[in-house]
Amino acid sequence: MNNTADVIVIGSGIVGSSTAYYLAQKGQKVLVLERDNIGDGASSRNGAGVRLSSRVFPESALAEEAIKHIWPVLGEELDADLEYTAPGSLCLAQTETQMRALQGSLKKSKAYGAEVHLIDGDEARKICPCLSDKVNQALWCPEDGYANPMVTTLAYYRKNRQMGVRYITGEDVRCIKKYRGRARKVITAEGNVYEADKIVVAAGFNSKRIAETVGIWLPFLKRVDECIVTEAVAPLTKFRLSTADGNFYGHQTKHGSFIFGGNTNLERYESTYDQRPRNTNKQSSDKCRAVSKYIPALRDVKVIRQWAGWLDSTVDRLPIIQEIPEVPGMILSCGYSGHGFAIGPAAGKVTSQVALGEETIVDISSLCYNRFKPSGC
Repeated sequence: MNNTADVIVIGSGIVGSSTAYYLAQKGQKVLVLERDNIGDGASSRNGAGVRLSSRVFPESALAEEAIKHIWPVLGEELDADLEYTAPGSLCLAQTETQMRALQGSLKKSKAYGAEVHLIDGDEARKICPCLSDKVNQALWCPEDGYANPMVTTLAYYRKNRQMGVRYITGEDVRCIKKYRGRARKVITAEGNVYEADKIVVAAGFNSKRIAETVGIWLPFLKRVDECIVTEAVAPLTKFRLSTADGNFYGHQTKHGSFIFGGNTNLERYESTYDQRPRNTNKQSSDKCRAVSKYIPALRDVKVIRQWAGWLDSTVDRLPIIQEIPEVPGMILSCGYSGHGFAIGPAAGKVTSQVALGEETIVDISSLCYNRFKPSGC
């Protein structure tokens, strides 16, 4: 078996696979190594949001590139129906605390030019009639939308295979080895050795352990997010809905089911999480109660399945995208902190440009690993 490539990508999620996609377009020989199934991490276990609103710089620049220039044509590029649509979003508030949070989101969004509007409850119900009369305010962003995470991730995989990208699953990367001071080899649990000029680490939370094998410590927190899926019901809303405190976010799919994700802030105290994230009755019941308060019509709708996934969350909730100066040849693209699906296509494009030594389409200088050092970037 040929174990060499121009670039090895560790991780087959949306960031890793979109990186491989853009590298293959440039004629690079790419090998993707995956420990589990394709996109088995956060890329297939998220709430599917593709939002421009409520971002912070420089993540907002990646979101703008993805949502305005990539997502609208991505399905055509990948020859797949990604179920992408951008009907707009409503971030909802009932309490004074939530309304103050909306003011903060409004300020953040306007700072980078996103089209957002603070509206009252009556205006929100005119846009989305199924909302409860207890909704007092909302942040309306007509540019936001959603897509199907699993379909999108697998569409990248299929397209990449057609372009000659090799995927090898079941390869648990144990370490990276340097040769003459540069990252050169990837060693797996099976004892296989893969070599490349550049190695991209896009393995979600597992990136932390892999980077440590060459002396790079990543300030990651292991967060979990859970999602629930309801039975199919008649169309109620086409908009992406969320709450100002992040208690839930979601939308109704074209099939009629609702997908809702979020967290309770109790996850860090949960003892049932082991090597794989698990759903909890606390999370599911909390999500059902929260949704019912905002969308009364869903009060008696059945939950038919649920899933949980790890988030590779940095201490500042921003990703790291950089070729690490201490380990030339190793590019980190990780730490997306639950925001990776929406910005993934743009992040992959930027990561491929870093790997090729090209100028990036957006300024990512403040996403460097060195920002966690006393001296900063």
